[in-house]
This record gives sequence, structure tokens and C-alpha cells, in this order.
Amino acid sequence: MVVALVIGSTASAAMRWDATLSRPPGFARGLLHGALMPLAWPTLLAGRDQSIYAERNAGRTYKLGYSMGVNVCGLAFFGWFFTRLRRWTRPVKAVPDSPI
Repeated sequence: MVVALVIGSTASAAMRWDATLSRPPGFARGLLHGALMPLAWPTLLAGRDQSIYAERNAGRTYKLGYSMGVNVCGLAFFGWFFTRLRRWTRPVKAVPDSPI
């Protein structure tokens, strides 16, 4: 839980820093924001408010990048999780007895 809160706090600091930049975020920064969004979940669950989306953005290109970042991050996490889950729940093959 501590590691999750540290990661969430780091993501929050990155979003605050990004908000200070003069140009509104476009596709690349939207991609980064989307990838960071799932990392905000533990911090939000702990009761700390955190920005997960840039209100002032470049429009359609930002939204495309953001949604792609969320989906790629989700695919990476849930793909790994369900692969591990399948390995844990796979029936164990019986090993034939060896004649000794």
C-alpha cells in the first residue's frame, strides 16, 4: 500500500508540474496522462484529491492520446494479471510414476 501511495503521489506531482507548462497538452502529453491515470487510483482511494485529466488541453488530439494511454496501460496491467491468474488456476498435470 505504501508503494502504491508513493507512485500515486509521484503521478500527482507530475500532473501539477505539467499544468505549469505554457502550451496546452496535445497527443504525446495526453498519452502520458492516460498512462499515469491508473496510478492515481490508490491515492484517490486513500482520500486525496488528484488531477487525472488536463482541463486546458489541445482538444481532440489530447483526448485521443489520453484514451490510448489509458487503454495501453490497462492492456499491459490486465494482460499481465490475467496471464498470471491463468497460470495459478491451471490444473497440474500428473507426472507418470517412474519405474525404479
